[in-house]
Amino acid sequence: MKLIRTARGAAIAVATAAATALLAVPASAVTADHAHRPASGSPVFVQSDNTAGNTVVAYDRAADGSLTRAGVYSTGGLGGVLAGSVADHLASEGSLAYDHTHHLLYAVNAGSNTVTVFAVHGDRLTQTQVLPSGGTFPVSIAVHGNLVYVLNALDGGSIQGYVREGKSLVAVASWNRALGLDPTATPQFTHTPGQISFTPDGSALVVTTKAAGNSIDVFPLGTFDAPAAQPAVNAEPGTVPFGFTFDQAGRLQVTEVGPGTVASFTISREGTLRALGSAATAQAATCWIVRAGDRLYTSNAGSGTLSGFQDSASDGTLTPLGNTATDPGTVDAAATPDGRFLYVQTGADGIVDSFRVNTDGTLTATGSVTVPGAVGGEGIAVG
Repeated sequence: MKLIRTARGAAIAVATAAATALLAVPASAVTADHAHRPASGSPVFVQSDNTAGNTVVAYDRAADGSLTRAGVYSTGGLGGVLAGSVADHLASEGSLAYDHTHHLLYAVNAGSNTVTVFAVHGDRLTQTQVLPSGGTFPVSIAVHGNLVYVLNALDGGSIQGYVREGKSLVAVASWNRALGLDPTATPQFTHTPGQISFTPDGSALVVTTKAAGNSIDVFPLGTFDAPAAQPAVNAEPGTVPFGFTFDQAGRLQVTEVGPGTVASFTISREGTLRALGSAATAQAATCWIVRAGDRLYTSNAGSGTLSGFQDSASDGTLTPLGNTATDPGTVDAAATPDGRFLYVQTGADGIVDSFRVNTDGTLTATGSVTVPGAVGGEGIAVG
């Protein structure tokens, strides 16, 4: 699904004219828990979503996958809580995003309608910018190349696009799109959009609307990387599509909270979906999903479990690998790039559980850490 696009020069020129409105605020760690000695693996970053002051907590990763806290960093913004939420205050996936190529970390501040940019230096963060999210209550961030898009959940939902310039983002006003969801629908935590992400080739954006629209919306990107004026709305009645990832073959894998399944799709050039099948978790509140190599793991908040699936490269068939218990309120998760370790936030008590992914896809616990001020928090990324 590759779209031919022209150079970004015109869009960047328009965006740069507004660059003086951006706020660059350097910041240091709120606490530094140890001298930054070399760790065995890339660090893990966790967002607290604390309403008194949002933070990102950095953890060093040992050879066995266990975590040691390295520092706590202020985002310069506030966390937020959607009405009706308990263990998942943002009710979203991907509220913390790491750009491995440019060593930048992006965090949403749902309570102050802003986005924070951090430069990453191993397990240390330097805040470079805080800027408006282009809407109300940002909950998810997508990164591809020099493009960044943010999903705002309230006031009917919207997306806002940015161009990366050095270690900062420049908002492009013409890349804002309203989702047109009912802003009065309740409860908020089920009737707001759940995630935004690029397709693997960067030619389109995918947005899930949960119970607000029961749809998977796709915005193809066109001239100067601008999203289509209107998305291709793929209705999935009663399924409550929430989180998603792309498997090893580029197929879209979506959690459906209503039936408690993972549904597989291909995406056409125009943004329409073709259903390939689904696999049940038999668990409660199957909302989040992460890929670790050729395996997929869903977070089931109502059951306090992870459900594993082996993904077939040939046709996308998902073979169940069983369920693994976590601490209460299993929410967002992240896997190491080599697929050997999995980290999952458990929002009821603000804990991150660590697991080793075994050769057969089963999970072995390697410890847990309590993230300061992170009860109900969401947002996790591996450096």
